[in-house]
Amino acid sequence: MKNKGVYFGMFTALALIFSYVESLIPFHIGIPGVKLGLANLVIVVAMYKMNKKQVYLLSVTRVVLAGFMFGNLFSIVYSLAGSLLSLAVMYGLKRKESFSIMGISMAGGVFHNIGQLIVAMIVLESLNLVYYASVLLISGLITGIVIGIVSDEIMKRIKKIHF
Repeated sequence: MKNKGVYFGMFTALALIFSYVESLIPFHIGIPGVKLGLANLVIVVAMYKMNKKQVYLLSVTRVVLAGFMFGNLFSIVYSLAGSLLSLAVMYGLKRKESFSIMGISMAGGVFHNIGQLIVAMIVLESLNLVYYASVLLISGLITGIVIGIVSDEIMKRIKKIHF
């Protein structure tokens, strides 16, 4: 039981390290909000190793801490919307047991961007932002595939570890 706190701390630290590393990578394609999402690798793996409550807490903790350390209040709001929506969708798909970790990660990437786009349309009071949807959905799909491939490989290597 007490190991759960240790693993939670380890996953939180890993997610923050990945967030920091991502903040150092010059990945700008001219569309605001498009990122690699390296910290989501930790979240996807955590979905298979921790209970749902812990994963939601991990996600919120990571978003808030990373936002204060490497971003700002707006980045926290956008990231929270994206992460909570994507987690809800990923858990819905995971429950069906007919989706691979790759499919779940792909959906997570897409719905993370949808959540952020919805918040942007509300904050900026502009429906014109919907024109970014195709770029954001494609980028979410691509990053979701990459995160899914890496997550699948990690899961193969840590199969016997239970948190």
